[in-house]
Amino acid sequence: MTLFHESPEDPFSVGNSASAVLDHRGTVVGWGHRAEALLGHPADDVIGRPALEALVDPGDRDEVVAAAAACLRDSGWFGIVPVVHRDGRRIPVGVRSRRIVRDGPATEWFLVGAPAGDVIQWETDRSVLDGLFRTAPVGLAVHAPDLSILRINRAVARIGGITVEQARGRCTGDFLVAADTETVERRLREVLETGRPMIFTEQPCRLRSDPSHVRYVSVSAFRMEDSAGDILGVTQLVEDVTERHRARLRLALLNDAGARIGTTLDVVTTAWELADVVVPELADCATVDLLEPVSRGEEPSQDGFGPVLRTAVRSENPSAEEGLNPLGGIIRFAPETPQGRCLAEQVPILVPELRTPADHAAVAQERADHARAMGVHSVMMLPLAARGLVLGLVTLWRSRTPDPFEEDDLTLAGEFAARAAVCIDNARRYTRQHQAALTLQRRLLPGELPELPAAEVAHQYIPAGAAEGVGGDWFDVIPLSGARVALVVGDVIGHGIDAAATMGRLRTAVHTLAELDLDPDEVLSHLDDLVHRLAAEQESNNQDFPLDQVTGASCLYAVYDPVSRICSLARAGHPPPVVVTPDGTAAFADLPAGPPLGLGGLPFEAAEIELPEGSLLALYTNGLVQSPEYDIDAGLARLAEELARRDCPVEETAKAVVDALLPAEPGDDVALLLARTRVLPGDSVATWTLPADARAAGQARALMAEQLSAWKLDDLAFTTELVVSELVTNAYRYAGGPVTLRLILGPCLICEVSDTSSTAPHLRRARTTDEGGRGLFLVAQLTERWGTRYGREGKTVWTEQQLPPGHSPA
Repeated sequence: MTLFHESPEDPFSVGNSASAVLDHRGTVVGWGHRAEALLGHPADDVIGRPALEALVDPGDRDEVVAAAAACLRDSGWFGIVPVVHRDGRRIPVGVRSRRIVRDGPATEWFLVGAPAGDVIQWETDRSVLDGLFRTAPVGLAVHAPDLSILRINRAVARIGGITVEQARGRCTGDFLVAADTETVERRLREVLETGRPMIFTEQPCRLRSDPSHVRYVSVSAFRMEDSAGDILGVTQLVEDVTERHRARLRLALLNDAGARIGTTLDVVTTAWELADVVVPELADCATVDLLEPVSRGEEPSQDGFGPVLRTAVRSENPSAEEGLNPLGGIIRFAPETPQGRCLAEQVPILVPELRTPADHAAVAQERADHARAMGVHSVMMLPLAARGLVLGLVTLWRSRTPDPFEEDDLTLAGEFAARAAVCIDNARRYTRQHQAALTLQRRLLPGELPELPAAEVAHQYIPAGAAEGVGGDWFDVIPLSGARVALVVGDVIGHGIDAAATMGRLRTAVHTLAELDLDPDEVLSHLDDLVHRLAAEQESNNQDFPLDQVTGASCLYAVYDPVSRICSLARAGHPPPVVVTPDGTAAFADLPAGPPLGLGGLPFEAAEIELPEGSLLALYTNGLVQSPEYDIDAGLARLAEELARRDCPVEETAKAVVDALLPAEPGDDVALLLARTRVLPGDSVATWTLPADARAAGQARALMAEQLSAWKLDDLAFTTELVVSELVTNAYRYAGGPVTLRLILGPCLICEVSDTSSTAPHLRRARTTDEGGRGLFLVAQLTERWGTRYGREGKTVWTEQQLPPGHSPA
């Protein structure tokens, strides 16, 4: 029998090795069957002969003698020996020798051998196996079928903080927390049951001796079987990948931050996005504090000093907000505090551990007790700075997560802060420009609408969403002479300050043209010329202002007369108005479309419609009826339906229609102008036609005095007599045709004198030597307003006088 017990694969095992015995003189005294099979020499040929003579080539004998000397010196030897086969071939054989000591002086040597290739391979395998358990950096754990530990290597022992001997016979649950043990054993059982290996599966690894410290390991496992296929157990390969896992998480967080921070151009929303990204992946609590001017879109101070506004708070601990400064509150950090230094010096500050009350007081000031009660133990503060300006700071706290912040965490948080700072600054600058544009737009739009005898009016103006910016939609209500009113709605192409400025110019032009009392089609013709000129100016200025939009606009202009109930309308590329009659029937006014403003040279046509008293006239811009969800016809139908079903004051109707038709954030500006028509009572209007002779002025005075007396306006008789006398005399003197006198009693007293002449009277200052020329000057002094309007058959000079206090129209 051999003296070595090795694995079945061991070439020196009893079943695999050739064996021989030499006496103290080197004579062969024993020869095994496998030796005969390996070398071809039968036992009878070699037993009793010196081994050097029988088995070694003469040329190799010195080498073998040296090996024998080493064997004598060390009582054992292993090496490769060249041996002669019976057929004369030299065969390298791996030989292991051991001294056999018997009773007496004689000494024998027991030799086992195997082909050198098998021996070298076995020695290599044995060396690899030995290395895996002794020196390999990758962990190795061998489990029995019941998952008890048979053996671990030193790398696993280091991870577990134990020795190799302490693990033998134990189970995983003796070293890992229950949750991680369940994960490990479930996966190992799956490998045992299916035979499918597990490859590079990551899982947490928390030791029972230190459960607060989380490691991550990559595990591979395979099932072990013997030559008969019986299951011997399962082997795990374990690698500590904690740093790699954290690096991957950081990279994922950075990618996530790029997608989640800065989705809008809103300062507050961006601050909340920053807080949502870092909690809970990086911190247990985060606060974002912006310098107060930044929260309003204004420029912050260069030095970073000043009060900050608590803009966003995100925490995993529901009670954390009780221990923090309130959301929306103003905070003043002293220069010597860490927050003050972070703002002033624009440097991140890391406080890895808060051990003492003084440490908490340094970072939490008056909230130190709350911070300590919450278990805050690590803090980072990072400035939010962009383009050389300090915008605020973000503070990250850890209380539930046991690990303190590290330098890598500070670097990662710095990336978040830098990204967020640029987004916040962009939002701040946009907010400032957007507010400026909105302010400009509001200043260009009418304020409170006037009380009118012609109609009850209401409006709704909804600016576009933040992404589109301000636009060029506008509306106007312009009182005209004769108790009439002009209703205007328009829409300039595009958005932004350029569109708002163009809208302001057009609105000013409309006011000027309305004062001239031009017909609607004439007003649009003049506006068309103006827009055409503006477009030409922009084209010539494109080199200086390359982003200017090409000017274009649509407009609807309507004039309603409460005496005749006639509404005259014209439109330039604008949607038609909706008319809702008192019986609730809604229809679109039939009037020519007209080209958009700015094309130049194309005619506009006006149409007249008679409106019953109490009719509702709706003028609007296309933002109210256009939507990606449906076409323009469907939008117009919805508008008509909503207007028809509302039987309430115009203010409520306007708001209800907008709420019903518009989404929360409309994609375009919307202007809606509603007017419920009124009709002046018949006894509030008096009209006379006077002959074109010298008696006209006298008759006018008499008729006027009688009517004022009926209206109980005798206090105005003297003033009105002078006005009427002057206007009728001028008409008789310069017109040469019949003269019409009309008095209208409304919020004021209106006096109108019409004639067939188109010559306009002019106000001038008469010299002391002039015999005339003072009439219109006198009229201007005695009335609130006066003017001239032109019609198809002549002109009308009108005046307005205030009614006495306490007098109301009949």
